[in-house]
Amino acid sequence: MNAVGIDVSKGKSMIAVMDPFRGEIISPFEVQHNDGELKKLAKKLLDLGGETRAVMEYTGNYHAVIARVLHDAGIYISVVNATLVHNYGNNSLRRAKTDKKDALKLANYALDHWPNLPKYIPEEDIRLMLKSCYRQYEQYSKMRAMLKNNLISLLDQTFPEVNRLFHSSRRADGSEKWIDFAAEFWHCECVCNLSQEAFSERYRRWCKDNGYNFSAGKALDIYTAACNHIGLMPQRETANILVQQAISQLRTSSIALATLQQEMQSLAVSLPEYDIVMKMFGVGPALGPQLMAEIGDVRRFHSKKALVAFAGIDAPPYQSGTINAHSRRITKRGSPSLRRTLFLVMSVLLQRAPLDEPVYQFMSRKRSEGKPYRVYMMASANKFLRIYYSTVKASLDGGTDM
Repeated sequence: MNAVGIDVSKGKSMIAVMDPFRGEIISPFEVQHNDGELKKLAKKLLDLGGETRAVMEYTGNYHAVIARVLHDAGIYISVVNATLVHNYGNNSLRRAKTDKKDALKLANYALDHWPNLPKYIPEEDIRLMLKSCYRQYEQYSKMRAMLKNNLISLLDQTFPEVNRLFHSSRRADGSEKWIDFAAEFWHCECVCNLSQEAFSERYRRWCKDNGYNFSAGKALDIYTAACNHIGLMPQRETANILVQQAISQLRTSSIALATLQQEMQSLAVSLPEYDIVMKMFGVGPALGPQLMAEIGDVRRFHSKKALVAFAGIDAPPYQSGTINAHSRRITKRGSPSLRRTLFLVMSVLLQRAPLDEPVYQFMSRKRSEGKPYRVYMMASANKFLRIYYSTVKASLDGGTDM
């Protein structure tokens, strides 16, 4: 019975090996995350004899390399939430922290929780790539929102409210009409210095060149709006450069987002639960792959409650003596990316109001009870996840194991 504690950091790990009767079998030692040293580590642990279990904390991507190598070598690996280990064994007033102490702490944790250590199973390549694409998609989404706000701020000084003149939805390639228009007519004087007829003709040619529908009424609205606004920045080349650079950066991020969304869609199609998930109301070509990316294979969760806890939208009970709290906040201990996706799905349900959908019926009932907005949104997300777990797991169990 060999308990291995692995304190993972970037590029290296500290290893400690303990036995319940003999204590430290091997003094803590350091291992670099390269092919040669990790294979030597695997052989060293296999040569110990008896049953060996290794425990490490979930540390983003740092733990993945060593966990995969040891798993492929046939060693029992358990990757646990860092919070569980942090709250374990703090029975000393001295708050000393070193890699060696952390490795020994993990080894002791393995000994105390030996029967209940969850086994680490590496993600499939498709699910891993889908999740990585989604994480990049999130980053680019934040960047695009920042760049979009920056462009609007600049245009408020050259062509105020030009972004409100168009309501066309975003194209598949990420382009938007108001952004393309602002690239051509970056200052309100670019419009009002022309006659109404001249602008209308120029706008017609611009629509034709860029594949947009032309409307004489829209041309008149744009001309009227431009003549009623005053540009804070003068119509000089410096202002043009600032606007064009902001548009260029925004277009680049939009193209990246569109590319990632297409790639996520192509990856998600190959997953066995794709058809089931896409039939759920509120889930579309963007949110469906995001859900599948964050949840992964639902069979790794032992129950619906485990999936809800993974999302961090569970409200655990609190009872002590005569105190029995009935109103509790969600834990937020799970995946923030999954919570965000669930919130977007609930927003779609709220906007579309499908009366025959169980989740919306539940949401409507909670609203009628006077529940606050966030309460009924998260409660509905909880119900949605439970339905997701039941339907997808039944589908996967009825099919071929992956």
